[in-house]
Amino acid sequence: MLLSIILPTYNESKNILPLISDIFKLDINYELELIIVDDNSTDGTPDLIKQLALKDKRVRLIRRIGRSGLASAIKEGLIGATGELAAVIDSDGQHEANAIVTAVKKLKNENLDLVSGSRFIGGAEIAGLSNRRAGGSSIANKFARFSLPEKYRHLTDYMSGCFAIKLNSCLPFIYKVDVNGFKFLYELLAISKGSICIDEIPLKFQPRTYGKSKLDIAIFWDFLISLLHTFSLRLLPRRAISFALVGASGVIVQLITTGSLMSMLQLTFEKALPISVITAATSNYLINNALTFRSQRLKNWSLAKGLMKFLLVASLPVIANVGLATTFYNLIASNAFIAQMSGILVVFVWNYAASSRFVWNTP
Repeated sequence: MLLSIILPTYNESKNILPLISDIFKLDINYELELIIVDDNSTDGTPDLIKQLALKDKRVRLIRRIGRSGLASAIKEGLIGATGELAAVIDSDGQHEANAIVTAVKKLKNENLDLVSGSRFIGGAEIAGLSNRRAGGSSIANKFARFSLPEKYRHLTDYMSGCFAIKLNSCLPFIYKVDVNGFKFLYELLAISKGSICIDEIPLKFQPRTYGKSKLDIAIFWDFLISLLHTFSLRLLPRRAISFALVGASGVIVQLITTGSLMSMLQLTFEKALPISVITAATSNYLINNALTFRSQRLKNWSLAKGLMKFLLVASLPVIANVGLATTFYNLIASNAFIAQMSGILVVFVWNYAASSRFVWNTP
């Protein structure tokens, strides 16, 4: 039987070859297919894999240009796998290669669909996890457990990047995984709605030998969006949720700016509002560029041109925002907060749809 092992990589040139060597030394009764899915690394990782693939036909390289992300790399690797069984393992060396053997044995012996490695189950070791990351992962797992079907409540690590899987039973769900999601395993469980038979094995989570963790604020943002996406029964698009949260921050920016201009500079509401609306729109643009549309993130001159496009796209609703808020303030109620909220609510849908298409070129 053929076992396909998926290794998602980005700038892991010093870690990937030792990991592959460890995998080939495994005492496992399967033919192996290694699929390295690389997000166009800049440190020479693809060249190393190319050279290895020329010598060893068990190694395949998928080099991705113009698309990136851990969840999408795993999905692409699993869909391209030719084995009946597949395993996924991080390429940074923090997962022991032998975890693959343990996971596959449990998968077959207990007739499961998926076996994931856990950093938090009894018998696990987490030498490679700082107290800060361990605490953050623990909190994330508690929220994840609450958001998923009851059948999965026994699990302890929904954020695991190490698992073995039966492709014939799980491929229908794999195809549906949102590649913009927080973690592939979490997204797969959310989509499957309790249909997957899953259990865990303990992991020995080792310190990185080379490089730094790729954990950043965008990862935390993705987790928040994934939770809200699941709680909305996956009816609302992920990008719309992200755009709405950024818009909520823009509301705060606008309200604070208006209040500051009126109190500190003694501007009238009518004079302060246009400045605060443009300030909030600029804040929304920069945050959306960094988080909501980061796979199409604009940089340098393109960032400046994108801002001009964003403000142009938003100009009609900005005028509507100012006009509606001013009219409400003057004719209905002299309440700056309610007046501004009435304008903000009117323009949200237009801003999301138009800027997605014309600024970041996404449908």
